[in-house]
Amino acid sequence: MDRNEKKAMVEMLKGVFDGAGSVVMAEYSGMTVVEMEDLRAKAREQGAMIKVVKNRLAKIALAGTPAEGAGDMLTGPVAIAFADDMISAPKVAVEFAKDNDAFNIIGGFMDDEILDVPGIDALSKLPSREELIGSVAGRLLGQASEIGSRLNSVGSALVGAIKVIEEKADA
Repeated sequence: MDRNEKKAMVEMLKGVFDGAGSVVMAEYSGMTVVEMEDLRAKAREQGAMIKVVKNRLAKIALAGTPAEGAGDMLTGPVAIAFADDMISAPKVAVEFAKDNDAFNIIGGFMDDEILDVPGIDALSKLPSREELIGSVAGRLLGQASEIGSRLNSVGSALVGAIKVIEEKADA
């Protein structure tokens, strides 16, 4: 890489680190090309990306940011997983690490919070944005349905009372 390419890579990494909901760092030593392509495909399906980074350039990109301390995790061959939301990248990374011994999560960060492996694992277990939206929509629809049925029950009781009075009047 020449100097201009390195500058471009640092700028690209700064953009990734600033715009990502969360970043997961993992060692990938021993993975085959096929395994790495499989990981990238799974990440794309979830809206995340995997990128192999040069440690020195990533540390430069992290310098002066709230997540600068995450640079200490950058040793050996490291790949980063990132996405716009904070859940997708950890979900993909943790799920892939379960089935592949060569992919070892070493930590990551979310905004200014540095996360260790248990932190990344906990983040991966949170519901996704779509799941949360579905849950809220389901609850709102349930409440609306309940209000409708309660309003109808009052009207039904009134109709029933009127019919009883009418029957008594006819008798």
